[in-house]
Amino acid sequence: MDRPRVLSSSVTTSIYTCTSQDIRDQHNSDSRKKFHNIFETPKIPASLRLTCTMTDKVFQLSGSCNNYPWGKQGRKSLAAQLKVRTDKDFEIKDDEYYSELWFGDYPDFPARVLETGELLKDVLDKNKEALLGKKVISELGGQLPFLPKILSIAKALPLQIHPNKGLAAELHASDPENFTDPNHKPEIAVALSEFEVFAGFKPLNKISPLFNLPALHPFVPANTTHWTDSTLREVVRNLLKADEVDIHGIIKVLTQTRHEIFVDIDAVYILDLLPRLQEQYGPHDAGILVALTCMNFMTLHPGEAIYIPADGIHAYLSGNIVECMARSNNVLNSGFCPPADRNSIDMFADTLTFGAHSVEDVMLRNQRSGRSKEGRTVVYKPPMSEFDMLKTSLKGGEWDLIAPGEGPGVMIVTQGKGKMRASSDGGEKEFELSEGFIFFVAPGVGVKLETEAGMQVHMAVL
Repeated sequence: MDRPRVLSSSVTTSIYTCTSQDIRDQHNSDSRKKFHNIFETPKIPASLRLTCTMTDKVFQLSGSCNNYPWGKQGRKSLAAQLKVRTDKDFEIKDDEYYSELWFGDYPDFPARVLETGELLKDVLDKNKEALLGKKVISELGGQLPFLPKILSIAKALPLQIHPNKGLAAELHASDPENFTDPNHKPEIAVALSEFEVFAGFKPLNKISPLFNLPALHPFVPANTTHWTDSTLREVVRNLLKADEVDIHGIIKVLTQTRHEIFVDIDAVYILDLLPRLQEQYGPHDAGILVALTCMNFMTLHPGEAIYIPADGIHAYLSGNIVECMARSNNVLNSGFCPPADRNSIDMFADTLTFGAHSVEDVMLRNQRSGRSKEGRTVVYKPPMSEFDMLKTSLKGGEWDLIAPGEGPGVMIVTQGKGKMRASSDGGEKEFELSEGFIFFVAPGVGVKLETEAGMQVHMAVL
């Protein structure tokens, strides 16, 4: 098992107490100090500096791997490859699927402190003020507000949406076994390899011509003269409720449709994907028709990202990604899965939103992070309060400094190796980094990342 080796340390281990005036005086004095003589220390509440040394503020984690059948097998799975780097008891089996590596505190597949085996959640609960920070406690429920993962995808995930907060609360109250929390689950996916995905809806003027085809026209509501989002909602509902025999017949007709017809309506990709999706889920799955006729099909390259809002329709198809979402595991499935695993079609259709009607609506562009000193760290900023995602890309001999934040961070090394120097008022500590290493970083801690051979790090932050 790979464990971090402390290369140098100037950590003090003493715990001290102060009066309120001592805290104010110390905070005012410290607010003028520099982080490594480069960054101004932000105005972090003094309480974050009283009870934690650097040893407590930054620590290595081990994630949990799961085995959904859409995952990649054996050593083809990046999730499994990264997991085995820090878990001596984890054995990769050639005939096993390894779909996701979770490294948050959500109870389904929780992360643990590598050195002690203690659950991350238990550690955070013991010292929320220092490890989560005031904002998380006062505004985000007093628990880690995000859930980061690595996904290794061999075939399509279920066609799904993640319910909004209102619906999630209702579902959790009525069916807590299947809807395990009352939270929403907007998410981002950052490509680590070529990444194929269905996400959001195509423009209506790209959808409606497909439904002029005789095989598909019966799914359009009667007397429709002009397509609206309400039309699209009913088309999706009708497709998902269609008899399996009818679905099979429609798919067969589409596979026999002349190529030039799909050229004329800018939908040639349908002929390429139909056989593949049929092989994965059979010719009776209505999700095939919804995805191919109504949704954006996208192929992302490494570093490109998408944002999926609550109630946003999507299905990941293939590739390796870093995924991060609000702290939830709620989902409504409607296709690309056995009928027994599907939720209410009416609930699914009624919950759909239509904010994304093009590829550009779905894309999440990165920008240089304001926390980066050398400009080698970019940030993906989804329109939500629970997290941002930082990506640091270093060539051999390069480094970057990431300034402290007001909330927690969880980082994973996705490529290469190097070192991390973590600094705060509690002291300074240096760790070795290698592919697959995962670290928790508390509020108020800045980190310097450096490498001699090249390294890439993704870090969910508040």
